[in-house]
Amino acid sequence: MGFIASYQHLLKNNELEERSRIAVERLSNCTLCPWECKINRLEGKMGVCHTGKLARVSSYAPHHGEEAPLRGWRGSGTIFFGRCNLRCQFCQNFQISQQDAGEELDSEMLAEIMLELQSAGCHNINLVSPSHVIAPILQAVCIAARCGLNLPLVYNTGGYDSLETLSLLDGVIDIYMPDMKYASERAGYHYSKTHNYPSVNQAAVQEMFRQVGDLQVNNQGIAKRGLLVRHLVLPNETAGTKEVVNFIATKISKNCYVNIMHQYRPTYNARQFPRINRCITREEYDNALVMAKQAGLHRLDHS
Repeated sequence: MGFIASYQHLLKNNELEERSRIAVERLSNCTLCPWECKINRLEGKMGVCHTGKLARVSSYAPHHGEEAPLRGWRGSGTIFFGRCNLRCQFCQNFQISQQDAGEELDSEMLAEIMLELQSAGCHNINLVSPSHVIAPILQAVCIAARCGLNLPLVYNTGGYDSLETLSLLDGVIDIYMPDMKYASERAGYHYSKTHNYPSVNQAAVQEMFRQVGDLQVNNQGIAKRGLLVRHLVLPNETAGTKEVVNFIATKISKNCYVNIMHQYRPTYNARQFPRINRCITREEYDNALVMAKQAGLHRLDHS
């Protein structure tokens, strides 16, 4: 039997539509992410994410730069959402996350994009920075699923996610791909302007793992379900890599698929922060890999 996306099962008993309704309802007193701004986004008011009721889409296309199990040979169907619920001072895509790049689309148009990416042969639908636009995403998935969408949904997030909102995604998302950015609350506040990043992030990743388990790939090496964690190495051990990989190994799974990323460069406001105002060295990256292996992690991305 061929692959059936998780949300197709929820579609059949109207549970997907109910999840969508609940998410939209919560926009009226928004608590969809850990900021819990409690403003009425349905009336156009905007909180930390600077987003109303519609999702802003910066771009979409088959992406061949993602991890190997996602990109395969036909690409990952990425949809880049504008704005973000984080304020990362070194964001590599700050034009998208911190500015109003792209255009607001209704759920029908967003559903059309998902179906277009499926028609292009993409292996999955990769929702980039989705935490603040869960309501329109769920609306769009309802529409697209009725029209034949049957690709895994990838939840590609900065990792600052609400447990209550993740409960709405249980059985909807096939592949979770969260960042684990920092091990210390101070670093999270200093560099991403968030409160309690490590505790919120760790609880969210544990819930994601509970829902989907370790990353599963088919006989062609393409991911179909599970958890993939990203960790960006920062200069001067600022991210707390050792603590992050030890958490993954002891609290998630030693079989967790992890991408220890080396592409940090000081962009956006990073030059205002001496500790991160340079690229990482080869030695820093190699040390991060050693830490991961010493923690017992063995499924490390080699893209």
